Amino acid sequence: MLLDTHCHIDVYPDPIAVLNQAKAAGVHVVAVTEDPGRFRLLRTRLGRRDGIHLGIGLHPLRVTTRYRRDLDRLSRLLPDADWVGEVGLDFSKAGAATKALQMEAFEALLAIDAVLRKPITVHSRGAERDTVTRLLQTNVVAVLHWYTGSIAVAEQAVTGGLWFSVNPAMIRSSRAGGLLRTIPPRHVVLETDGPYARCAGRPAHPADLPAVAEHLAGVWGLPRGAALAQIASNQQRLAAMLRPESP
Repeated sequence: MLLDTHCHIDVYPDPIAVLNQAKAAGVHVVAVTEDPGRFRLLRTRLGRRDGIHLGIGLHPLRVTTRYRRDLDRLSRLLPDADWVGEVGLDFSKAGAATKALQMEAFEALLAIDAVLRKPITVHSRGAERDTVTRLLQTNVVAVLHWYTGSIAVAEQAVTGGLWFSVNPAMIRSSRAGGLLRTIPPRHVVLETDGPYARCAGRPAHPADLPAVAEHLAGVWGLPRGAALAQIASNQQRLAAMLRPESP
């Protein structure tokens, strides 16, 4: 099974149909959320289903002066989550005004011990160096989602043991081409960022991931089966790195 490590399943008009298509394509889904309230609603709507892993997040563009209240709620709901995400930093034009507040919230999130026992899918747009630096100072299993920063910072992240997730939009981007050739295959997992990322002129779906794996096979100079085996191995190693819950 392939794993879509970053999908906004709650944003699709028909999430159940998307999940059924994913199952038919052999893809499991990490359903990220942008705040604890949306996580709670999604958990209620989906319940426990095979092939879906719920992520609880606080998107950097949703960080406000009330972030401590949001993080308290995140902590209370965390036992019901399989992943943490979407979280991180965004210093692009959209997030520049809340840069200091985002840094405070990200620091507070990474200080929650239970957060560090789960895989984290991390947003870093315009803040790649700050995000990577902070993650490498923390004992965390983190995946850099749709990374768009410099090759130098990516290499620093690889050296520190961080992961990168690749989506259908990235394999069609000339800008991302150099990154995909730089990151060692052992550090790559898959994502869609659907429905925000596009694929063939429409919102990306988890069922699109086999095509992403096939593209990576070409980048890596491997047969398709070998590339799929590498990605499956990466997914297993990612899960194996997690710290157990305290008794």
